[in-house]
Amino acid sequence: MKGMTLERMAQACGARLCGMPANEKTAGRTAAGIVTDSRQVKAGYVFVALPGERVDGHDFIPQVFAAGALAVVCEREPEDADGVCLLVESSKEALKKLAALYLDQLEIPVVGITGSVGKTSTKEMIASVLSQKYCVHKTEGNFNNEIGLPLTVFGLRDEHEVAVLEMGISDFGEMSRLAAVARPKVSVITNIGICHLENLGTRDGILKAKTEVFDYLRDDATVVLNGDDDKLCTVAAVQGKPPVFYGMGEKLPDGAVYGKKTIYADAVENKGLRGIDFDLHLPQGVHRVHVTIPGEHNVYNAMAAAAVGLALGLSEQQICAGIEAARTIGGRTNLIEAHDYLVIDDCYNANPVSMKAAIDVLAQGEGRTIAVLGDMGELGTDEKQLHYEVGAYVAEKHIDWLFAAGELSKELVRGVEEYPDVTTQYDYFGTDVEALCEHVCAFAQSGDTILVKASHFMDYPKIVKALTK
Repeated sequence: MKGMTLERMAQACGARLCGMPANEKTAGRTAAGIVTDSRQVKAGYVFVALPGERVDGHDFIPQVFAAGALAVVCEREPEDADGVCLLVESSKEALKKLAALYLDQLEIPVVGITGSVGKTSTKEMIASVLSQKYCVHKTEGNFNNEIGLPLTVFGLRDEHEVAVLEMGISDFGEMSRLAAVARPKVSVITNIGICHLENLGTRDGILKAKTEVFDYLRDDATVVLNGDDDKLCTVAAVQGKPPVFYGMGEKLPDGAVYGKKTIYADAVENKGLRGIDFDLHLPQGVHRVHVTIPGEHNVYNAMAAAAVGLALGLSEQQICAGIEAARTIGGRTNLIEAHDYLVIDDCYNANPVSMKAAIDVLAQGEGRTIAVLGDMGELGTDEKQLHYEVGAYVAEKHIDWLFAAGELSKELVRGVEEYPDVTTQYDYFGTDVEALCEHVCAFAQSGDTILVKASHFMDYPKIVKALTK
């Protein structure tokens, strides 16, 4: 890891050296890796001991030194430490400071992505585009918080030329702490939706929390915003520089403070589960582009990726090739054919906007269309109404069947029940996800299209696994 000597690390996180003093075997040596999981420690690694409610990393310090750790970052001095310890007030804060130090040593551009909906799918599209020119390192899984983002940064190696980092928050101040680590050269905000209202209160609160990132951008950074979002379209300038706006069509939304969209799309042709075609308008020309991933929301992902590609010097041809090469990942509109039916695995997480987008995809399916849905978390005081509206949307789209579990999902069912002239049939399983899973597996038949989606805490991936095994 370039520049990550014990001396620099200790200085960066304000650590006091203790345990076995640094000697000729450790002085000047750079860390081979930095991890928080003791099972991942190899010779030359630095282990950051994080205290937790169930597991305390400090309990594994003897084990990591036995595995060849170069040093340990810890909050309390261990007894009879068999190696160098960097004693700090907060291991979590030290983790972020070490990640910021490492990014500074590498001096590569960082693309920071946030937004209420679509962060992960936009991240995948951006990485696909940038991979046409650069060696890209990107966030994997849900490593987008104050622990996951630094660990993603530590995965960077000399061959990487750009980092694409997803930044997820649920409260004020979190974005500031993440952005202080990432210091993006390109900042992307996909939209301002209705996630995390429990902590952020209103969409204006969400806008305020997301845009904390603007205070930590690199010099001459590029800000990329969804120009059709009624909140983002009011952002006039960042660091004295206008953002790059993208959206559907040339027309500006009401309330827009900008003059025109730098990038826009039109002539959209939805091919159902086979993807989508559209005209992509870029500064030097119009390009007919095909996205293999179903759902019109992916047009927005593609436009965001195009804006990032332009900011980092890709040609328009490279941008279009990267969009067409993009593929989905597990839990994100991932289409799985099994037992002569099709499963739409979209159960990584859920909120009202992404639920409706997934239902739009399901509505294009062949055979019986079946929505297997569950609770959405962190929606605040309006959580019941928001679940009700999603249920009504299921009925509006004439989905054949709704199967639901979860305390709040009774409102999904009520939204279907009370919809005028409803054709959707339904069954509610209370909080018994196991019973729901067993029923859906027995109910599924050849030709069905089955959507599985809920917030992460509902553990719906096990339903996908049961349907596809």
